[in-house]
Amino acid sequence: MADYKITCCSTADISADHLKKLGCAYGKYHYIIDGRDYSDDLYSTITPAEFYAKIDAGAMPTTSQVTPEELCEVFEPILSAGFDILHIEFSSGLSGGWQSALAAQAAMAKKYPDRKIYVVDSLAASSGYGLLVDKTAELKAGGMGIDELKKWIEDNRLRLKHWFFATNLAHFKRGGRVSGPAAAIGTMLKICPVMDVNSEGKLIVRRKAVGRKKALNDLFGCMCEQAEGGMNYSGKCYICHSMMDAEANQLKAMVEGAFPNLDGEVEINPIGTVIGSHTGPGTVALFFFGKDNRTL
Repeated sequence: MADYKITCCSTADISADHLKKLGCAYGKYHYIIDGRDYSDDLYSTITPAEFYAKIDAGAMPTTSQVTPEELCEVFEPILSAGFDILHIEFSSGLSGGWQSALAAQAAMAKKYPDRKIYVVDSLAASSGYGLLVDKTAELKAGGMGIDELKKWIEDNRLRLKHWFFATNLAHFKRGGRVSGPAAAIGTMLKICPVMDVNSEGKLIVRRKAVGRKKALNDLFGCMCEQAEGGMNYSGKCYICHSMMDAEANQLKAMVEGAFPNLDGEVEINPIGTVIGSHTGPGTVALFFFGKDNRTL
């Protein structure tokens, strides 16, 4: 049986060093800002502060998915070295990258007909996607084979909880998540929409909180209610944010203080350039494995 490699994409919003430690090669999505197209290189060539400063100054970035050709460039050296591939792709409910991954799979299958090339829809986003990649790498390191691991992802991906809140509604208005009047009223009243990623991998507003403190408490409450094992949760927990360092660290302290059996410290990551192009600054997100599947 051939050994295999796990691959993913940059929208997993964990660091390049983290992915290197996991042994995961990744495809790069793109963002377009000030008329130039850039690869999402996990902040290797721009810092989060520089990126969000451009948005604060009026830039309106757009994004594009990884192409089949770019994913083939990721897959080719792995396959030519004799490895199979388990590729975990960004949620099909948020991007067309899933179609790019399927096209790359088909192209490489013709060239390497004896290799297994699996493509799995994560139905996950940002550092939640990253947490799923991290967990699969852990299971692989523990000896799980490619077929068993593919099934594990398909059976467990909806247990991965994503909870976000946003304080800057202008970008959610631009993306159609909230209406113009709702964004104006929400900003005036300091309303923060609290969102999750549903069972179709789409971002859904679930409730509204007045003020950042209430929104933080809502995210924390969701983990207390939903975490696998309740307050004895023993998995990993990730937080990501866009220029909300104080709130992210406050949430980390809340989680670490309430969940004594966590697998390591809560990991905090910046929201990447692709997802950050749509959220803008002012978003905080919390990720953990739950006891139940996500719903519509």
